[in-house]
Amino acid sequence: MGFSQWMFLWTIVFPIIVLLYYFFRKKYKEQEVASTLFWEQVMQETNVSPYLKHLQRNALFYLQMLALLLFVLALMNPYIKTEEITSEQVIWIVDTSATMLAGKEQSTFEKHREEMRSLVKTIGDRPLTIITTGSEPKAIVRQETNVQQIEKAIEGLTVTYEDEQLTKALEMANAFVGDTPTTIYLFTDALSRSDLPIENDHVKWIVKGAEQGLENVSITRLAATNAKDGTISLLQIKNETKENQTVRLSFFDEEGKELLKKTITLQAEEEWTNTFEGLPKSDVLIAAIKAKDDYEADNSLMSFVGNDPYEIAVGQNMHKLVQVGFQSLGLDVKSVPDEQLKSLKETIVVTNQTELLERNEPILLIGRDDEVEMEVNGKVEVSQDELFAFSSLEDVYVSAVYPPFENFETIAKVDEHPFIQRSPKGDIVILTDIEFTDWPLNPSFPLFLWSVQNEMMEGKSSLGIFTPNEQRAVSLVPGDWSIYTADGKYVSSFAKSQEFRAPTTPGYYIARSEHEEKPLIVQLPQKERTIQEGTSFELGNAVSGQVEVRNESLAKWIALMILILLVIEWEVQRRYGFANG
Repeated sequence: MGFSQWMFLWTIVFPIIVLLYYFFRKKYKEQEVASTLFWEQVMQETNVSPYLKHLQRNALFYLQMLALLLFVLALMNPYIKTEEITSEQVIWIVDTSATMLAGKEQSTFEKHREEMRSLVKTIGDRPLTIITTGSEPKAIVRQETNVQQIEKAIEGLTVTYEDEQLTKALEMANAFVGDTPTTIYLFTDALSRSDLPIENDHVKWIVKGAEQGLENVSITRLAATNAKDGTISLLQIKNETKENQTVRLSFFDEEGKELLKKTITLQAEEEWTNTFEGLPKSDVLIAAIKAKDDYEADNSLMSFVGNDPYEIAVGQNMHKLVQVGFQSLGLDVKSVPDEQLKSLKETIVVTNQTELLERNEPILLIGRDDEVEMEVNGKVEVSQDELFAFSSLEDVYVSAVYPPFENFETIAKVDEHPFIQRSPKGDIVILTDIEFTDWPLNPSFPLFLWSVQNEMMEGKSSLGIFTPNEQRAVSLVPGDWSIYTADGKYVSSFAKSQEFRAPTTPGYYIARSEHEEKPLIVQLPQKERTIQEGTSFELGNAVSGQVEVRNESLAKWIALMILILLVIEWEVQRRYGFANG
């Protein structure tokens, strides 16, 4: 604390004068006592509580002295040093993804919320914009200077469980920057410096990350299908810690009934995969673990179980290893003449006839009968697609591929050429013949076929599996549809299939219309099932976007204290009158 008006120190003479007057004034008061008996009583009361009697007699003096001293202090204008952001505007980008729930005693999200509350006091009258992350970033506060509105917005922030997709939020922030000196705070868990757009010279970045040393054990994959002897499940658990972890694994049905429990030990940084056979049949399978970690949102995962799977028909011109790959999964596979494939219904067709892509039923196209292959030489590169959840294609050799289909999504490449594609209606295309690759000899081949079969079955008896807030067209009869939780609580409504948006919170839901209902599952994106080491840093130098020290005057608070003292003095004088000594 300091003083900016030392020249007014001379006013200290006023309380000194009052103090001297107090010392030299008459210090006794005449009191007539009718009897020595009463004199004794008065003296006893005075001797028992001399300090209290003194305070009562001199209360007005002490109050006046305190008021005078405070007045002198106010004239000297005391101040305290505070930090204030000096850029012309401030932008906050708030990560609302599921990993923000990780934390030891307090989640990263709540820790950042507390930092925001403190920063509000340092912004002053500079405009603030708050942007939340997600597939559709939102500016919940735009160029706001009203502190109450800002604090209300901070309290209204919630975790949406979506993948943060920070690139989109950064693009929105840049739209607000323009040529204005700006300080951008990014409240997230972990971020690389190279991910920030630093080409703008008048932008200062301040990244607030998660605390260090967070540990996590997560269920990363779950798939299930029914067989003759019950349900077969494929499960993957990842230990991200550097120590061995003992976890309790349980399987449940959609009603919460425990189907199996098992204690497993995971090695440090191990990715554990196992198959469970003979589980009781159910429509939905839920896997959950209990582990000593700092992130609970990824400790459970659910999946639909294929109760009524499609039949699988493999064209007779297909390599025998394709049929063997499906049969190794315990699936019902039949070999069908090529000319009969077009007439099959409720069947997954495996063929190389491109004309069959026009069918409504799902197709797995391996090779092409309308194009000529070209030689390639390189490693297979796959995207972050669920089809490769259990199958790694790093060791697969491919010598030739066919030309790709236009407007199909490429999900794997080899030698920078498309290798695996997905059609707009969900067909899977492998742009090579079995003779041109050693893939069927790799353990990943049947696991890939498992994923293909599960994806193509999705939507037959259920609406499907979605990520939080995912918006996409679904196959439903037109009408008024509503989404409810498993226990019947209303969530949202939609009329057209193109208007469907999944709920925010992961879980099991039911979409109902007047005549039909279909279940759906919302689960965390794969990227939200792993946590990274927290990072906090500052980057760039805004033109005026620095934090400067400002002197905040305390005079107004001292004036308020003087006013309160004057009110107290008036009350003392009203009750006791002036002190006489």
